[in-house]
Amino acid sequence: MSNSAYPPVVAVKQGPGCLIQILWFAFIGWWLGTFAISVAYVMLLLIVTIPVGIAILNNIPMIMALRQPDRLVTPYGEVGVQQHNFLLRALWFIFVGWWLAGVALSVGYFLCMTIIGLPFGFLIFDMTPALLTLRRS
Repeated sequence: MSNSAYPPVVAVKQGPGCLIQILWFAFIGWWLGTFAISVAYVMLLLIVTIPVGIAILNNIPMIMALRQPDRLVTPYGEVGVQQHNFLLRALWFIFVGWWLAGVALSVGYFLCMTIIGLPFGFLIFDMTPALLTLRRS
């Protein structure tokens, strides 16, 4: 028996199953996601609405494929994830994040248009918050 100082951490998956996610994407997610991404990038151009644009882009996995981030749980309760320094995240967003997320979303969108690329496209959508602002989930 191991005497570990840390309790086991379990990733709890949330949201609907794979078939519902695929149907959502096929009928609603692809056009709603495109609209949301477009609106978010317009909001990023306007200085005052940057937080709203970032919030929309952080929710792209939910908008496009009904995918929610996994919750990390221990016997003692839910685990919070420490985020990077705000200044680092802001500089990342200004110099790298906005265009890297745009390129990744375009690639993910293209992959979702092919049957075999659908899982990889959903994976890229899940990475959008991290690519945009170094957000840890």
